[in-house]
Amino acid sequence: MSGFFGAISNNDIINDVYYGTDYNSHLGTKRAGMVFYNVHDGFRRSIHSLENAYFRSKFKSNLSSFSGNQGMGVISDTDPQPILFNSHLGRFAITTVCRMVNIVELEKHFLNKKKHFTGDFEGNVNPTEMVANLICEEDDFISGIENVFEKIKGSCSILILTPGRIIAARDKLGRTPIIIGKKEGAYAAASETTSFPNIGYETEYFMGPGEIIEMTPDGYKTIRKKNDKMQICSFLWVYYGYPPSYYEGINVEHCRYRCGAALARRDQVEADLVAGIPDSGVGHAIGYSNERGIPYERPYSKYTPTWPRSFMPQSQEMRDLVAKMKLVPIKSLIEDKRMIFCDDSIVRGTQLKDNTIDLRKAGAKEIHMRIACPPLTFPCNYLNFSQSRSTLELASRMAINQLEGGEKHLEEYADPKSDKYRAMVEQIAKNLGIDSLMYQDLEDLVEAIGLPKEQLCTHCWDATSHY
Repeated sequence: MSGFFGAISNNDIINDVYYGTDYNSHLGTKRAGMVFYNVHDGFRRSIHSLENAYFRSKFKSNLSSFSGNQGMGVISDTDPQPILFNSHLGRFAITTVCRMVNIVELEKHFLNKKKHFTGDFEGNVNPTEMVANLICEEDDFISGIENVFEKIKGSCSILILTPGRIIAARDKLGRTPIIIGKKEGAYAAASETTSFPNIGYETEYFMGPGEIIEMTPDGYKTIRKKNDKMQICSFLWVYYGYPPSYYEGINVEHCRYRCGAALARRDQVEADLVAGIPDSGVGHAIGYSNERGIPYERPYSKYTPTWPRSFMPQSQEMRDLVAKMKLVPIKSLIEDKRMIFCDDSIVRGTQLKDNTIDLRKAGAKEIHMRIACPPLTFPCNYLNFSQSRSTLELASRMAINQLEGGEKHLEEYADPKSDKYRAMVEQIAKNLGIDSLMYQDLEDLVEAIGLPKEQLCTHCWDATSHY
């Protein structure tokens, strides 16, 4: 995934954008950028790699070269951005949270019209440049953004910086969020409400799917009304979101408590303690512990000073190394204990398998895994979740292949009431070396989030969502 932050004010906005963007760091670890505008210097931009350092340390030295009362920043796990564009719509800067399944077809569309691309993203067209080109096919920003919504397959939320205003456009189905924040004399648009409190903003408005808003120092207004249909990514609450964040007015941490409690109500296994795989498994484990009255303990400590998240590094070797090195077991809390572990999901299972080996070495008597979402069975076409992994590497698909000798009967395996589903879960547990495994029922997850199912994207679990 990725996250962005943009702000406009009557006063200098550099620190707001710097710190506001930093509060999206949990959404990405690959690249980041900031851009500012003032009438004397025009647009000033900086982009850095984050693969060997954190956002604040990378950009701190740039702050003295920036000035202006409007700007935006992005933490990206994909293309280098923001990009600067000069067009018949004027000069503008643009940043996106975007996934394009059909980017190759769109590239051919423009090349056939004798257009060209200057940006590069791992040997391909820069997706944000593609979005800018789609916008510039039309006569104004609203029509251009609607052109993006119509032509891309996937998802796309956008921030555009033009002299005197910021335009925010949420994905047409709202798969990724944009929230408006306000403080005296300033307005901001962000992927995360976490960006707001510590820099003095209050959450003002949750943008709707397909809605376009124009912000100036004096306020904001809707310039395209929201669409009726929404399918926001459910995984925002399960994994992506930082605990203080709110999406659609629903807090991430409270949702995770409800997820853990729902798992606990279905469970009867006896245990001495409940624990969460840090970080996103912790909220689920607390909810489970509170519901069943089994003590919550921390037999794993996450070493955060030097080891970043294991989810996003593109090298599989590095993902595996980070997953192994960042969690340190505490033997005195593990030895001879029956343990229930909660986690947000199982993707490939590499980290959980390594955890299990460590726990067995430390003397764990029983290991029971409880997962806060259903089995991930279908590839995500809408965000960059598991983008670098083959579908065949998913723990569920590996188990199905072991049972079937191929990828067959996927709909049956996605049905928690079927014998095939139970056989798949047992096979995953066997592959991981754990004593038992339970996944969340989709109905319980939907209830824990608190939105109607038709307003949620659940594609990776049941393949029901659409472009």
